[in-house]
Amino acid sequence: MINTGLGRSRSAAHTMVCSMLLMCAGAVAYLICGAALRGVGGSGFVTTIGGHPWSWMGSTGFFLHGMDWAASPDQALSILHGFVCASIVAMIPFGAGSDRWRMGSAIAVGALLAGVVFPVFGHWVWSESGWLARLDKISGLPRGFSDSGGAGAVHFVGGAAALGLVLRLGPRHGKYNEPGLPAALPGHDVVLAFAGAFLALTGWLGLNCAGAILFDKADLGKVVLVTVNTLLCAAGGAISVAMFTKSRYGRPDASLCVNGWTGGLVASSAAASSVNPTVALLVGLVAGVLVAFCIEMMDVHLAFDDPGGTTAANFLGSLWGLLASGMFGSGSMVSQVAGIATLIGFVLPLTFGLIWLSARFVPLRTQPEGDRHGMDLHELGAGAYPEFMTHREGF
Repeated sequence: MINTGLGRSRSAAHTMVCSMLLMCAGAVAYLICGAALRGVGGSGFVTTIGGHPWSWMGSTGFFLHGMDWAASPDQALSILHGFVCASIVAMIPFGAGSDRWRMGSAIAVGALLAGVVFPVFGHWVWSESGWLARLDKISGLPRGFSDSGGAGAVHFVGGAAALGLVLRLGPRHGKYNEPGLPAALPGHDVVLAFAGAFLALTGWLGLNCAGAILFDKADLGKVVLVTVNTLLCAAGGAISVAMFTKSRYGRPDASLCVNGWTGGLVASSAAASSVNPTVALLVGLVAGVLVAFCIEMMDVHLAFDDPGGTTAANFLGSLWGLLASGMFGSGSMVSQVAGIATLIGFVLPLTFGLIWLSARFVPLRTQPEGDRHGMDLHELGAGAYPEFMTHREGF
């Protein structure tokens, strides 16, 4: 709903259909191989370094074969949590590629993210044998890498894919004139985007609390704290963007408030379980300013066309949340920096490489006619709003 509202009306149905199919592709990819690579089968590939075991990938449980659903409620809940996260990570990048990204290519990239990238990093940080989770035991640090809500495993992966797509797809038709100055292409339904933002909060509350229960072994009091901190991070993100845009442009920007709210939620995925409520509000305030500033830099100075603000909210918001967890929370700063370095040094190139590989088989960008006339007519044969004229550019 956020991506659809912030995109153009002539591609609204295409964005909604692709979002649904991406969630389906993510779930199927996780069933086929993602859950196994994530380590739900229990065994995996282990390398001994410095006398300590480093588990880097699961090796059993393809198609969830051999799972005893009644034997371990925690394992069953972990599998459910993995399916939800895989569906989300497949859907995240579409906001950056909307109005010009082919449906077939989007599904291929989403399946690779959910079936390969997310499970591998998720194994490192969420499995008891994962090497990032065991940094405290391996190196003697106070605590291993902390990411109970999936800021790195889910949102950085989705944000990295969004950044790769922005670079490869290029801007939408009419976004930049010949001198390179950006044209305003406002979202066609900001009310729909806000409705999606409010719904996103409810989902984030569930995922952050589930992560705290699964990976931090949180009790009821900790779950309440995570809920409060998630709300405060989102509130801080929206407030700071409203203030930032008011001071910079003379009035608050509605669509950027949606991005700031989302950026605060992304940061909460790392920080909500490890900081107090006052710090959670501060984390959200900083996240909102970072997201708004990043969107302006990408749009005006770098000529990166990201209609949904996906790259800034997910890529930058996740890194800030992970760093804040080590700076202000109970996490280890050294472990958090090690995890961030792994995300930037390994996960980001891997994601870019998989996007490049998929483009060798399925073209990423639609034909010029689809860009100009809208993805609804070009790929679906009908618009989202058939009773209104939504194709304003000449054929």
